[in-house]
Amino acid sequence: MNTIIESINRAVEEAKSRCAAAKSQADIESVRIDYLGRNGLFPELSRQMGTIPAEERRETGAAFNTGRTAIQQAMDEAVARFTGSASNDDIIDITLPGRRQCVGRKHPISRLAEECVAIFRRMGFIAVDGPEIESIYHNFDALNTPMDHPSRDPQDTFYFPDGRILRSQTSPVQIRVMETHEPPVRIVAPGRVFRRDTPDATHGMNFHQIEGLYVDKNVSMADLKSVLQDFAREMFGQDVRIRLRPHFFPFTEPSVEYDFSCVVCGGKGCNVCKHSGWIEIAGAGMVDPQVFRNVGYDPEVWSGYAFGLGIERLAMLRFHIPDLRFLYENDVRFLEQF
Repeated sequence: MNTIIESINRAVEEAKSRCAAAKSQADIESVRIDYLGRNGLFPELSRQMGTIPAEERRETGAAFNTGRTAIQQAMDEAVARFTGSASNDDIIDITLPGRRQCVGRKHPISRLAEECVAIFRRMGFIAVDGPEIESIYHNFDALNTPMDHPSRDPQDTFYFPDGRILRSQTSPVQIRVMETHEPPVRIVAPGRVFRRDTPDATHGMNFHQIEGLYVDKNVSMADLKSVLQDFAREMFGQDVRIRLRPHFFPFTEPSVEYDFSCVVCGGKGCNVCKHSGWIEIAGAGMVDPQVFRNVGYDPEVWSGYAFGLGIERLAMLRFHIPDLRFLYENDVRFLEQF
């Protein structure tokens, strides 16, 4: 039995015991926080699923769902034990102040980021994150970026006096995952990145990306295009098409830029797509063999693809936002539309 299943079985027994011995609803809430809360055991185990061998994933996933259901059922039964024995006077305290209705809304960037992650999770990807303050090695060197590449220039990247930087891309997360996990790897990494750009309608000094990485045996460019096509249809509808154009990135070979057919005019041509029928989205490609060597993978055995998406770019297309700066001005008149 693998260690994750052992952890799940042990957690279920502990949670049931704690629920049976609970003397108040506060005790039950403590169980929920420890096992099902945001920083609890089960979310942590979910993030470890990518380390499980492919042949054990079905069994582990079934144990994960069964265990989580068992803990929730034990909590519900314990709550019913308290509420069922209480009188109406104990349940409702009419002297308490009224509860105000929450009228807040999620920011469009948060909405799009969560939707992107949900789409890729349905394709089998696992979401991971990493530090925003990065080392030069993880941000540039391990990604095969030449020493004279413009992105290394202080005019493009924020440097700290100790030599660290504010990450200019979420690709360092891919390096950190590959350094600590044996293949196969299938992840997406959403997060904030920073660059020395002059803010205008389409650029900012900080923005959000979500990058994907898939490493396995016999991975091809056809697999990459299939994933991007499925994502485009999930995000913008079944009529959206995708095209790949040759490009260059230091960490992929071959490299491509990919476009979606214009979601405004349906590919017929309009001002948004500059009458081309296509909208440039981002870059992708097959992982360069040197990147695999940098993290200890054998490029003769493993292959993979990587891709990136700008979340602000997707938000502007999805919600027809003409200026990126609207997303960061905190103007209630703008935000309340979402």
